[in-house]
Amino acid sequence: MKNLFIEYPKCSTCKKAKKFLDDRNIEYIDRHILEETPNVEELSKWIKRSGIEINKFFNTSGIKYRELNLKERLKEMSNEEKLKLLVSDGMLIKRPLFISDDIILIGFKQSEWERIK
Repeated sequence: MKNLFIEYPKCSTCKKAKKFLDDRNIEYIDRHILEETPNVEELSKWIKRSGIEINKFFNTSGIKYRELNLKERLKEMSNEEKLKLLVSDGMLIKRPLFISDDIILIGFKQSEWERIK
């Protein structure tokens, strides 16, 4: 599998992550999160492989997250409901996402991204 970089191009954090990858000559397929939002199957597989709890995949600083009062609503939702909600709108998904054979990263923390080979 080729590395996959999922971003919202206007996002400053995504721009930093992309620069990080480019500066290190790490090849990737670039995917716009709104034009090609991950589907249930993809996101489910990535969440499982990552070992990261599903709530961490929500963009908690996003307008949509606040508008939908998800901080409170997520407490009552099943993981299946959360997954369906995430794929319903790419703006709800924390970004950027980096998916490779060995690692899945959400958000951009350079210290974590240093693990990319």
